[in-house]
Amino acid sequence: MDRNRLQQAIQASQEYLLQQQQPEGYWWADLESNVTMLAEVILLHKIWQLEDRLPWGKAEQFFRQQQQNHGGWELFRGDGGDLSTSVEAYLGLRLLGVPADDPALLKAKSFILAKGGISQTRVFTKMHLALIGAYDWRGVPSIPPWIMLLPGEAPFSIYDMSSWARGSTVPLLIVFDEKPVYRLDPQISLDELYSEGVAAASFELPRTGDWSDGFVELDNLFKWGEQLNLVPFREEGLKAAEDWVIERQEASGDWGGIIPAMLNSMLALRSLKYELGDPIVERGFEAIARFGVETDDTYWVQPCVSPVWDTAWVVRSLVESGVLPDDSRIVKGANWLLSQQILDYGDWRVKNKTGEPGGWAFEFDNRFYPDLDDSAVVVMALNQTQLPQPEKTQAAVKRGVAWMLSMQCQNGGWAAFDVDNDKEWLNALPYSDLKATIDPPTADVTARILEMAAELETGGPETPLQQYAKQFERALAYLLGEQEKDGSWFGRWGVNYIYGTSGALSALALITPEQHRPALERGANWLLAVQNADGGWGETCLSYDHPRFKGEGDSTASQTAWALLGLMAVAKVLDSGASLAWQQAIERGITYLIETQQSDGTWDESWFTGTGFPSHFYLRYDYYRLYFPLLALGRYRQMS
Repeated sequence: MDRNRLQQAIQASQEYLLQQQQPEGYWWADLESNVTMLAEVILLHKIWQLEDRLPWGKAEQFFRQQQQNHGGWELFRGDGGDLSTSVEAYLGLRLLGVPADDPALLKAKSFILAKGGISQTRVFTKMHLALIGAYDWRGVPSIPPWIMLLPGEAPFSIYDMSSWARGSTVPLLIVFDEKPVYRLDPQISLDELYSEGVAAASFELPRTGDWSDGFVELDNLFKWGEQLNLVPFREEGLKAAEDWVIERQEASGDWGGIIPAMLNSMLALRSLKYELGDPIVERGFEAIARFGVETDDTYWVQPCVSPVWDTAWVVRSLVESGVLPDDSRIVKGANWLLSQQILDYGDWRVKNKTGEPGGWAFEFDNRFYPDLDDSAVVVMALNQTQLPQPEKTQAAVKRGVAWMLSMQCQNGGWAAFDVDNDKEWLNALPYSDLKATIDPPTADVTARILEMAAELETGGPETPLQQYAKQFERALAYLLGEQEKDGSWFGRWGVNYIYGTSGALSALALITPEQHRPALERGANWLLAVQNADGGWGETCLSYDHPRFKGEGDSTASQTAWALLGLMAVAKVLDSGASLAWQQAIERGITYLIETQQSDGTWDESWFTGTGFPSHFYLRYDYYRLYFPLLALGRYRQMS
């Protein structure tokens, strides 16, 4: 490898990222998902009669740009089009005044009908259609308000739902109870999107032919009770839900830092007859507006924002690629991260009675939901910096590590937000058609905690690995047990097996690697087996649904970097007969990154390599194409 070319690539990337730092010290880039966010924001503004608050023309242009040649809209690039996403995009255009006979909508209609029409869409799409009378509330699952009164220690409570599901569901208890139908001006109908014809549409909940059909019968019972006004503790449950929603609004107006929870909370306030001008309502709309992205031509909405995540990874990539750990820009970014530590008790406290707060969240404002993945990356970033007051950093790191360790699940792994949030039967509820109602431990988050513990130098007599040896033995056993037969690991929060395998190898290589030699070699060899001919790596979101796509896809900068990080971690610690092959693969991967880097120090990447809910919701982090390649290049320079 030409050292001059390597240094030039690193320097160009560093310079670009340093130019992107915000005056407050953080880094933050756009986070893209799909057009349903925009459609639902438009619907909310229509319901609240706030037509003047959004750039409607630019929103229409965005919908039109995102429509594919087949007529539909995608969950991720190249997925062939998604039914529910396409129905909501169609709804968004109709809400913007586009007539049903517009050529774009006629094309969309054909796509939607061929996919089964409205009756085959997901629950949340049907719920949004029901709000304007385009779908019957009978086809939306009931959620009895009295579940709000169940304590956390009960066999089931709202705290058995994942944080994202909880934040979105509690406000819907209020909406689903009222079942409002808002008359818009002008009123629109989507009758043309029923494949079977709206007159023949059935609003029965779908059945699967197995034990989960019992939940459909239970839902019928709930609906019967609603019709007869025999819902026990209804008023008490609704009041508890209202109080819960109000309590969890941040001063900035956010709820959970995610658009679904924010939109559903605003729908709940509308159902509760809150008025425009109420500070709670105004803060809510101001928060939603901050998630919007307006360009010269388009307007779209992010599902969430990622400043803490982006900043921590940028700091790590800059320091590991050679920027001094006491550089003023690094110090500024690290101090901003320190300021974001959450010292309030959140929902995690319900299942974790002993832990003390100390984690970090993904977003600017999300004090109720710090997460393990962000917290671990922040701690690693802080550990690599040199701040003027090291004792302040050490205290924050110590609090963060203690909180993370208190969040370990019974099986030894870590989940994203909660402890033992793993009741699988919740994903079988009719309401749970996204299969994302729980937050069980995952290999990628567990690997991140292990990597953090191995990297950490506390300055005391023992490292976290030594101090909490039994906890980490259980974590290692869990992680090793998650390795698949071919040597890979599943990636829950990144696409997919390349992400999961990289994280697992990066952790195991730091912890008694000789003891884990077989697992490390199998993982590294799997990465070798899926390297593309151009030297890079790529994997599409299709691998979540079809095993044949595992590790397959056009090369991307971020996924190439992940593979390189995993391979370099193993090659650095193992002297193996396969080491020459690993080294050659690493050289080819580094060459791919250098040759595909653009003149401004960036990489071009349009693919979605982030995961929200496997099979249902994907993300494109704009900075993934920047800091992960830089981190890989920096580590390569260190080991070469």
